[in-house]
Amino acid sequence: MKGRCRRQILATLWLLLPLVLVACSQPLGGDFSSLNSRYTDQQPALSGDGKLLAFITDRAGRQELVVYDLEQRQFLPLPGLNQGNAVIESPSLSRTGRYVVYLSSRRGRPEIELYDRFTRNIQILTIGYPGWVRHPRIDPDGRYITFESGRKGQWDIEIFDRGQGVELDLAPGSSISPPVP
Repeated sequence: MKGRCRRQILATLWLLLPLVLVACSQPLGGDFSSLNSRYTDQQPALSGDGKLLAFITDRAGRQELVVYDLEQRQFLPLPGLNQGNAVIESPSLSRTGRYVVYLSSRRGRPEIELYDRFTRNIQILTIGYPGWVRHPRIDPDGRYITFESGRKGQWDIEIFDRGQGVELDLAPGSSISPPVP
């Protein structure tokens, strides 16, 4: 009986070995060749024109914000965005995806940050903000950001205006019309 059980266990292990090797053969860098993978992908957000998809993934072995081009079927480079040990969540994209707004927690305090894909700069929008923030969303033009704020002891909705001088994220060929008096 002992010999037969031992042979069955060895035979089962021998059959499972190829499956284990295939599962472990994925490179540590993660699978960035297609949209869907065996990794956890969450918090999806579409750009205003519907061409880009931002989401949070753990494909690289840590939580990162990625942007996927739905037409070209490829991930876009985001140099300087996923740095250090910050926890990034709640992505939101402007019309063409030039601006990416997200919540970043470094040292335990969440801040709303804006990443400009053209200039590759990160701007922290809530430095010194009195209270907690969550769920940022950027408007299609990239000027206004809505978010939830806990500064009054309850969650309220606030709007952050980046100002009149901000370069808007307009659709190609669009022009800005002056306000009608």
